[in-house]
Amino acid sequence: MNKYDLTVIGSGPGGYVAAIRAAQLGMKVSVIERDNPGGVCLNWGCIPSKAILKCAEIYQNFLHSEDYGITTKGLSFDYSKVIQKSRNASSVLTKGVEFLLKKNKIDLFRGTGKLVDKNKVGIIGEKSELELSTNNILICTGSVPRVIPGIEVDGKMIMTSDEAINSTDFPKSVIIIGGGYIGVEFAYVYNSFGSKVTIIEMADHIIPGADKEVAITLEKIFKKSGMDVLTSTKYKSYKKAETQVDVVVENVKNNKESTIKASQMLIAIGRKAVANDAPSSYAYYKESNDIGLALLNIELDEYGFIKTNDDYETTCSNVYAIGDVIGPPLLAHKASEEGVVAIEKINGIDSKVHYNNIPSCVYCQPEIGSVGYTEEQVKEFGIKYDVGKYPFKAAGKAVAIGDTEGFVKIISNSKTGEILGSHIIGHGATEMIAELTIAKSLESTPLEIAETSHAHPTLSEAIMEAALGSMGRARSI
Repeated sequence: MNKYDLTVIGSGPGGYVAAIRAAQLGMKVSVIERDNPGGVCLNWGCIPSKAILKCAEIYQNFLHSEDYGITTKGLSFDYSKVIQKSRNASSVLTKGVEFLLKKNKIDLFRGTGKLVDKNKVGIIGEKSELELSTNNILICTGSVPRVIPGIEVDGKMIMTSDEAINSTDFPKSVIIIGGGYIGVEFAYVYNSFGSKVTIIEMADHIIPGADKEVAITLEKIFKKSGMDVLTSTKYKSYKKAETQVDVVVENVKNNKESTIKASQMLIAIGRKAVANDAPSSYAYYKESNDIGLALLNIELDEYGFIKTNDDYETTCSNVYAIGDVIGPPLLAHKASEEGVVAIEKINGIDSKVHYNNIPSCVYCQPEIGSVGYTEEQVKEFGIKYDVGKYPFKAAGKAVAIGDTEGFVKIISNSKTGEILGSHIIGHGATEMIAELTIAKSLESTPLEIAETSHAHPTLSEAIMEAALGSMGRARSI
């Protein structure tokens, strides 16, 4: 029987990063993966979706090229090639992960990992079964799309993000149930290529949990681009015909029902942990998803996520869990951070994930980048705060390149100057948020940002100007 110091179940951004860190610390490591290395992020989520979003952005740029003095004729798109580009991007990176595992002398086993006991993991392959002996187990099985009870996902007219990310059938119209980050990213893609998009969101604004001012700004931009955005609205029922789906929705404020028709419906209501079960639509979980948690008395919380302590150890000693499977925020980079910390704690190294310093991003256009608390949260805490906000329409670089939508917003403690939260909506926001994340991690105040020279003209100047504004020193608005 093979003997390891650590066996990792799942090779997503949490699993493979944890495995590499363990190998760096001298552990003998094995990784079990039933699909291609890289998990949902590289195969079905982050990477392919960003490739598709880039194609949508380029198409929109061509549609508006006359604004830049450039005339195009006969513009068209081949959506199957858009999808193929996304698959190519995934393939490159999954092969890269496999190379990294090999480089770090980590054994990769293909198959379904099943817990046997706290020191043994079974691997169920297509044609064989194998058991690994291990001192520690790290569960990194990730998450899958949630589905609404009563809706049958067929992968053609009714889809989750798993099916949509790989579908070459471009919809003439689409109803998206859920206005979170997955829903709005798909909405941007479909709308950019000419589909009639309707977003249904039960909360009073899209991207629930985001800074409200940012979310409402994106909502206005989406409506201006031709989308129908129905907030405070919930899904009631659907009926599938030969060429369309009829969806009944209800306004939660006045209880008024209405019916919307489209050629496709996309369910984007969030994700659930892959622990004991998963919806049958999950693209590469074809067998039972019971990985053996009950056998080891590993407990789940009320939402179905695995319970862990501060060391990421489950209710079974020597068995750890990180990433989506232990709960929100369901972010690839959060999983990576947890993976590193879990391994370091196993090896006696004092380490910690600073959750309030983990940024979140939305990759539609305009993009959104956020870190720390929203203004609504700061109000709830009862903290006296200052806000510095700077619109991109006042930034020279934004005006020059024609991307003036959005703003930078910095929220700081009025007494101490501590940056409590930062939010950007605009072109390049997902890149620029890194500066504010570093500032927050270093416990900087707006003063340090304001006194740091920013190159001119750049979009990042808006961050400096927002910092100045939070101190009452705005100089260009």
